[in-house]
Amino acid sequence: MMKEKNTETVLREMVREKYASIAVNSESCCGPDGCGTDYSWVGEKYDQLQGYHEDADLGLGCGLPTQFAKIRPGDTVVDLGSGAGNDAFIARAETGEKGRVIGVDFTAEMIAKAKDNLSKMPFDNIEFREGSIEDIPMRNEDADVVVSNCVFNLVPNKNKAFSETYRILKPGGHFSISDIVITGDIPVELKYEAELYAGCVSGAIKKQEYLELIHQQGFEAVQVQKERRIEIPDEILDSILDENQRKLYDESEIGIYSITVFGKKPSVNQKCC
Repeated sequence: MMKEKNTETVLREMVREKYASIAVNSESCCGPDGCGTDYSWVGEKYDQLQGYHEDADLGLGCGLPTQFAKIRPGDTVVDLGSGAGNDAFIARAETGEKGRVIGVDFTAEMIAKAKDNLSKMPFDNIEFREGSIEDIPMRNEDADVVVSNCVFNLVPNKNKAFSETYRILKPGGHFSISDIVITGDIPVELKYEAELYAGCVSGAIKKQEYLELIHQQGFEAVQVQKERRIEIPDEILDSILDENQRKLYDESEIGIYSITVFGKKPSVNQKCC
């Protein structure tokens, strides 16, 4: 058990350091100039969505969860792993001046960047809180909608993250989460390779396992709203894997997919406390 906890701590710190560097340098690990690695193959373009703010778009997502989140005017929306604020600002365009948007991120540097972006906007109903999605700094049953973009795959304890999502949602509330899942198996030798992990691959789990975690927490009406296969360019793999690691990767026949998943908390809380 101690070894497992130590591994989780190492992974969290690896992700924290990577994303702190992105925030400080205003660069993206998913962009052609960011952190020495191009992960532009992961994401989708946001600039057609109302509320888009270019300075908040670090290219770290793998989908467009706010587009599928069924946000209504006046909703309280929580963005888990809010980064520089991109999805939070788009959610604000949906929920309007009578709603509320709360972004949560465990990287202090990202929170600072999001707050700096917010300071340039005329909104008083968006806030950003530093905290882990495995221990969300919010009251029970406070959110109407939860969104998240390519973050749960980075969390070692995904079960706890979904449990926390369930806790903060109001009865009848729902989430829309974009994330990376896989088919096949990540070779053990690559499981904790830093660039693959921070690039949203090594921390991903199988699609069926991912959906089962959601069901186990008591969510209903679970559905995949969008699915898209992702191919890592050869030049990217060659830049982060040595010859032996690349051979292992190719032989594993891993399939990588971006999915956007919807789940609803029952109107009557059926989960035992």
